[in-house]
Formats: sequence, C-alpha cells, structure tokens
Amino acid sequence: MARSATLATAIATAFATMLLAGCAGAPAKEEANYATLSSNQFVNANYKAADALLAQLNGKLAADKPLIMATIVNIDALDQTSTLGRLISEQVSTRMAQGSLKMLEMKLRTSVYLKRNQGELMLTREIGDVAQTHNAQAVVVGSYAETSDMVFINVKVVQPQTNFVLAGHDYVLAKEGIVRSMLLQR
Repeated sequence: MARSATLATAIATAFATMLLAGCAGAPAKEEANYATLSSNQFVNANYKAADALLAQLNGKLAADKPLIMATIVNIDALDQTSTLGRLISEQVSTRMAQGSLKMLEMKLRTSVYLKRNQGELMLTREIGDVAQTHNAQAVVVGSYAETSDMVFINVKVVQPQTNFVLAGHDYVLAKEGIVRSMLLQR
C-alpha cells in the first residue's frame, strides 16, 4: 500500500510539474514570438537601410525642417507599388524618425497625390511643390525590382529644389515567405 501511495504521489507530482511547466512556457512562447518578429530579416534590412541613410546625412540637414517619405515603387512601373513597397516606406520612415529626423506623415495630408490602394506616390514634377508646401528639406524616394528569387531595393534622400541625392543605399531581400506574399498583394 505504501508503494502505491508513493507511486500515486509521484504521478501527481509529475502531472503538477507538467501543468506548471505548461503555464510557465506560455510567456516564453510570447517572448519568443516577439524576438522572432524583432529579428525578422525584412525589418532588420529596412532599419539597416535607414541607418545607412542617417549616417550619410549626418550634418547635411537642418534639425528644424522635416523630410517626406514617398512610397517605394516598382521600378518597372513607377506609378505602382505593393504591400512590400508601402511597408518598406513605413519602416524606413519610422527608423529615420527614431534617428531624430522630423518625418512628415503624408497619410494625414490631403494635398498629396494618392493613387487608390498604392500609397503616397509622388510624381517627379510634384515633389518640389509638395516639399515647398510642407517646408520639407528632403524627400526619401526609392524603388524595388523583382527577380525570381530576390528583390533589389534602392532608397535615396533627394533635395527637391536641386534634385541632388544627399544619401543613398541599395540592399537585397530574399524573395521567400513573407516577402513573396507582400509582392502578391498589390
């Protein structure tokens, strides 16, 4: 009988341990998901691109004037973009704001050319006008090109009054999983 009680106690202890381990594992899984997202190659590549632009712009811009972020467009159709282009624009703009630049949020403006389902697309002839209207000292523009297994991305900071490129960065993303799905959602 003592042996049965010991076995029952051992089973109950093991069961309780598994339940507690399951409960303790839930936050770890949540933390792992956050870690996975924050280490995502897509986010990291876009933040590194913005960091490269920030490094090149060091000392070239006035601290009190904003920049405008245009939507990253398809290089083969400059009036088109995708979820990929829009999200790159959002992440580059966010990172540049984190780097202490004044980024003007164009989605809150009504005087910018907005193509339905495309984002804040700015035609070359309009960039100077929009920048002047909003007292922007520079515009961040860019494009992407697709191959069967890669996406090549170019981002530049352009001075709208002169069309001089103040900073630029090129990078490549593997066209798999998340990246591929964002290109399909045009």
